[in-house]
Amino acid sequence: MAHPLVDDLREIGPALSVGLVSANLMALGTDVARLESAGARLAHFDVMDGAYVPMLTVGPPFIKAVKTAMLKDVHLMVREPLASLADYVAAGADLVTFHPDACVHPHRVLQVLGATAHRDRAHRTIARGIALNPGTPVDAIDPFLDEIEMVMLVAINPGWGGQAFIPATLGRIEAVRAKIAAAGRDILVAVDGGITRRNVGQLAGRGIDLVVTGSAVFDGDLTANVEEMTRALRG
Repeated sequence: MAHPLVDDLREIGPALSVGLVSANLMALGTDVARLESAGARLAHFDVMDGAYVPMLTVGPPFIKAVKTAMLKDVHLMVREPLASLADYVAAGADLVTFHPDACVHPHRVLQVLGATAHRDRAHRTIARGIALNPGTPVDAIDPFLDEIEMVMLVAINPGWGGQAFIPATLGRIEAVRAKIAAAGRDILVAVDGGITRRNVGQLAGRGIDLVVTGSAVFDGDLTANVEEMTRALRG
């Protein structure tokens, strides 16, 4: 049986997960309210530690401070996330994605998350995602297919701003979907990085469930951008 979050996202169709690090942090509450009004269903949190990736961003206190009805989609670009998992759960995370190459015991991370109840929904556990950098072979997901709810393909090299979408990601999507189908599992597929209003339509019809985007939403009319990108994603 699929995780409830997988069922929820399947029901609404391909969705945007909007990166709040790109919001106006001096008026974050306003931007969050505008996203909710525009119909955004997920708030994405890019957590960078300055070690696994060169940038340093936000952590559990920031995530906890965001009051929203949107699902909290937490992407950990950090070394050895195991020790801090409880902090992200306490911050209200619905979905936690991490990079298996960033830790010694990735299976243990998945086991802990899979046994941890959601902060506000005790009947469900935290949904678990594996993120693959552009240079990480898609075969890296093979050991984890029985313990994950999502595979995220990162379409840029994480930790540097202003990068363009790497076209080879499109082929990697097909490879990941084939592996999931062969395993007989119900696993979401997400793409993160370099997604703009101009290229999001390339992902339509490719079996993508979640697209992470940030500045493309906040640059200009937020409501119009969410609506335009969602339409393009859904073809």
